Amino acid sequence: MSWTHTVRERARATLAAAANRNVPPPFTVGPDLQDTTPPVVVVNQQSSSADVLPRGVRTAGAWSWRFILFVVAAYLFLRVIALLHVMLIPVVVAVLLAALFQPLSATLVRNGMKKSLAAGLVLVAALVLVFGGLGLIVRTFITQLDDLTTRVEAGLAEVQSWLQRGPLHLTDAQLDQYLDKARDQISANQGSFTTGALSTATTVGEVLTGFFLVLFTLFFFLRDGGQIWSFLCRLLPRDARVPTARAGHYAWHTLISYARGTVLVAFIDAVGIGIGLLVFRVPLALPLAALIFLGAFIPVVGATVTGAIAVLVALVANGPVTAISILAVVIAVQQLEGHVLQPLIMGRAVALHPLAVILAIAAGVVVAGIVGGLIAVPLLAVLNTAIRYLVSHPSGEPTPDREPPGTEPTDDDAAEAEDAAEALDRSRDPATPPPADTSVAPARG
Repeated sequence: MSWTHTVRERARATLAAAANRNVPPPFTVGPDLQDTTPPVVVVNQQSSSADVLPRGVRTAGAWSWRFILFVVAAYLFLRVIALLHVMLIPVVVAVLLAALFQPLSATLVRNGMKKSLAAGLVLVAALVLVFGGLGLIVRTFITQLDDLTTRVEAGLAEVQSWLQRGPLHLTDAQLDQYLDKARDQISANQGSFTTGALSTATTVGEVLTGFFLVLFTLFFFLRDGGQIWSFLCRLLPRDARVPTARAGHYAWHTLISYARGTVLVAFIDAVGIGIGLLVFRVPLALPLAALIFLGAFIPVVGATVTGAIAVLVALVANGPVTAISILAVVIAVQQLEGHVLQPLIMGRAVALHPLAVILAIAAGVVVAGIVGGLIAVPLLAVLNTAIRYLVSHPSGEPTPDREPPGTEPTDDDAAEAEDAAEALDRSRDPATPPPADTSVAPARG
């Protein structure tokens, strides 16, 4: 029919004009078709979820399945860590020790010493220092053990006398009855004690294995740490190699600063409380100071817990007056650490909020016990530096001041004071350009 031929030709002309990116003529219907051709309406009968579900529900659903995948991946990762904890824990300890000793090894290499010799010399020096300290502590413990036993027996006798003459008014028969019940409980649980002894033997074997693994791993980290990191970065896609390598570089410097600061803070804690123990003539002062030094590697809670042990020893050995005095010493040292040492020494190395530190330690203890509490804070500090760098510099360029990002003080007053001092320095030297990224700590003059 003539009208269908006309409509078809006009449609072809319109499509050709659109394909050539010319201005298409309006599709009009001739006068001869206005009364006879009905309008054609195309209706899409398929409805999508965007037409049915509200936007908030769609967004929540998209986040939900991604969150589920993240939880599953985290669970599988923790399961792998649990299966390989005998190997992973020594490697993590070796990384922390390498962060502490690597600057010394690098200094020896810069002075002309071979890398293997420098790493071996630093490792031997660390072993001599550790075993020398342990030998001194064990010798002190053995020397003072008889005196401590005598004081503990006197303390128990005093407690027994208080139970008889104090508000409880217990008789000798009642005390003997309680002692007999305690002996019966020990006899009934003898199997559990035997199982615990076997478990302790297994733990000792794992500790020895982990010790030698730490030695070998630490040696190669000191000698070839940079080459190992470069090899791992080359396994990544080409575009991710430089950003990852530089993020690891800044994270490593953060870990070095954390290790140095933690050792210094732990040493000051141990010396302060140890002097108090010596002044009040508490037995085992040197072993208790060493225990406080080791406990201080767990921030916030470590020195407090080990200080409580020192207070208990003072209570049993010297009485309540000495225990209260040692408690006052522990509290004073903790106040010095919290208000002076942490902001001054650790504030620029690892700027983490105290709540983040507490939650990280709690999570680490739940997941991996004491070792988890030990590595939780340095792991959080490393991730903080690496993530902040990658967010601010996704292409891998260095920071303006060549310093690790993420070290601004978390205290608002300290941050404002530093910002004011830096603004004053820039006003005195107008040629100094302002920092390119406010998320990165500005250069220190």
